[in-house]
Amino acid sequence: MSLEPLNATQLMHDLQVHQIELQLQNEELRRAQVALELSHARYFDLYDMAPVGYLTVAADGLITEANLCAAGLLGVVRSALVKRPLSRFIVKAHQDNYYRCRRQLLETGQAQSCELQMLQNDGVALWVRLVVSAVQPDSAETDLRLVIADISERRNLFDALQKTNQTLELARKQADKANLAKSEFLSSMSHELRSPLNAILGFAQLLEIGKPAPTPTQQASLEQIIKGGWYLLSLINEILDLATIESGHAVLTMNAVEVGAVLQDCQAMIEPLAAARAVRISFPQPPVTFSAQADPIRLKQVIINLLSNAIKYNREGGSVEVCCSTPTAGRLRISVRDSGMGLSAQQLGQLFQPFNRLGQEGGRNTGTGIGLVVSQQLVRSMGAEMRVRSTVGVGSEFWFDLAVSEALPASPAPALAPVPEAAPPARSGALRSVLYVEDGLVNLALVEQLLAERSDLHFLGAQDAMRGIEMARSLQPDVIVMDIHLPGINGFDALKILRSDTATAHIPVLALSANAMPRDVDKGLIAGFYRYITKPIKVDEFLQALDEGLAMGVKAQ
Repeated sequence: MSLEPLNATQLMHDLQVHQIELQLQNEELRRAQVALELSHARYFDLYDMAPVGYLTVAADGLITEANLCAAGLLGVVRSALVKRPLSRFIVKAHQDNYYRCRRQLLETGQAQSCELQMLQNDGVALWVRLVVSAVQPDSAETDLRLVIADISERRNLFDALQKTNQTLELARKQADKANLAKSEFLSSMSHELRSPLNAILGFAQLLEIGKPAPTPTQQASLEQIIKGGWYLLSLINEILDLATIESGHAVLTMNAVEVGAVLQDCQAMIEPLAAARAVRISFPQPPVTFSAQADPIRLKQVIINLLSNAIKYNREGGSVEVCCSTPTAGRLRISVRDSGMGLSAQQLGQLFQPFNRLGQEGGRNTGTGIGLVVSQQLVRSMGAEMRVRSTVGVGSEFWFDLAVSEALPASPAPALAPVPEAAPPARSGALRSVLYVEDGLVNLALVEQLLAERSDLHFLGAQDAMRGIEMARSLQPDVIVMDIHLPGINGFDALKILRSDTATAHIPVLALSANAMPRDVDKGLIAGFYRYITKPIKVDEFLQALDEGLAMGVKAQ
C-alpha cells in the first residue's frame, strides 16, 4: 500500500476529530453565552427592579444610566434622564452637600453618603439619602455610582417631631412663666394679707398684756379678736400652702427621718387639744425605732393635720390611736385611728376635694377643707399615698406608707431645749438700743409700744434702708430689726452693706417680714439674718428672738 492513501486517511481522521472538538467548544461557548445572557438579564432585572434608585454619573456631571426606581423617584421616563446633568435634579440650596460628598469621595477613595433634597420633574422636592462611590477609585475623572433612597417619610416625621418639640418647649416656657407669675402673686398676696393682720394681732396682744390690765369684758373681746386673727392667719397659710404645692414650688428635703422623734414632737403639740376635747390619745409603745425617707417638717405637718382632724371630729370622751407597722418589707406605715362618727361612702368619695368640709360647714369646728388635700399632696411628694377606711358610727383610720431608711437603736428621750440666754443687764445703767428699719408707720408704732414695756431698751426707728444704715453707723444699736420690703433698697441689700462695713458688721440683724413663704425664710437665713420672724408678730417669740440678738451683741464685744 502506498503512503499517500494512508496519509490522506489519517488527515481525514484528524480533521474529523478536530471538527468534533470545535463543535464541542462551540457548544460550550454557546452554553456560556446563554448563561452569560441569563446572568446579565438577572442583573438588569435586579438593577431595574431594585427598591432604591441607581444612577451612573459621568465625570462631567451628566447622567449616563438610571434604573426604573431612580426614574420613578424623580418623576421622569428613564430615557429622559440620560445625558441630563445631575445638578438639575438637586435643590439648589442642597447642591453644596452633594459636591462636598463628591469631593470627599475623590480625596479618600471611600464611599460617602449625605442627605439632601432632590427635585422631581414637577418641581416637588423630596428628601433622599445618597451613597456615592467611584467606578475607578484611583482616577480623578472617574464615573460615579449613586444609590438613592427615599427618606421623605422619615424626614417628615423628624420635622414633625422637631415642630412638636418646639411647641412643647414654648408651652413649657409659658408654663414656667405662669408658675413664676403665680409664685410672685402668692408671695405678694402673703405679704399683703399678713401686713394688716400684724397690726390687728400685734396691738391686740399689747392691749392684753398692757397696764392696767383689761377688764373681764375687754379681756373677753380681746380673746375673740386674737382668736379670730390667728384663725384667719391659719386660713391664709393653708390656702397659700395648697397653691404653692399645686404650682410645683413646694421644695421637700428628703432625709432619713427618725420617726419616733417626730411622733414625740407631735404628741407634745397635740396633747393640749386632746385634753381640751376630753379625747384620749395613745402613741406607739415602745417608741418607734425606724427611720424613713421623708421631709421632717412636712411629715410632722401631715401627722399633726391627721391628729387635729381625729380630735376635732371625735365624740366627747373618744379616743385616737397612732400606730406604726411594717405591712411589707421596706415600708413603714403610720396610721391614725379615731372613734368618731365615721364617713359614708359618698363622703369618702369627696374627701380629698379642696374646700369640701363634708357637711361640717355649720358645725362647731372651724376649718377650710384644705388640710387633708395639702396632706395628700405632701404624702405623694414623699413617695406615698394617703389611704382611708371608715365605718359610720364607728370611726375612721387614715394611713400612709413611707420607704424605710434603716432600723435605728432605741433613742434616749430628747434633751430639753436649752433656755434662751436672757439679755444681760444694761452696761453701767445705760439703755440698750434696738433699731427697727420699717417703712410702715403702723408697724413702727407697734414695735415701739411693745419695747416701751422693756425698761432696759431704747427704741430707734428708720423708714428706709439708707437711713437705717446711717443710724446704725452713727448710733451703734445693739440689735437691728430689718423689714424686707423697703423703699429704695430692700432688706437683703441693706444687710449686705451692713456686713461689709467694719463699723456695723458686728451688729446682729433680725429679719421681721410679711414675706412668709418657706423659701423666703430659707433665703433670709442663708443671707445672714440670725433669725427670720414672720408677721403677724407673736409677742413672746419676737421678744425671745430679740433677747437672743442682744446676747449675741454682748458676746461679739
